[in-house]
Amino acid sequence: MDSVSDIRAPEWRASSYSNTSGGNCVEVAEQVSDTIRVRDSKATERASILLTKATWASFVGAVGEGVF
Repeated sequence: MDSVSDIRAPEWRASSYSNTSGGNCVEVAEQVSDTIRVRDSKATERASILLTKATWASFVGAVGEGVF
């Protein structure tokens, strides 16, 4: 991939469902291209998952509907 999104550091934001007691949480970062990075907030040194924005929207919608 030859795009600006590949070289700039992601700006991570925590899930709105996060809490300060160390519960399960994901962080997401939008990229310049049509992608979203997702990572575990408790293991930020691990690799992130790269998804298209459409895939991420589908997943978030399914979670909201109680599919998972």
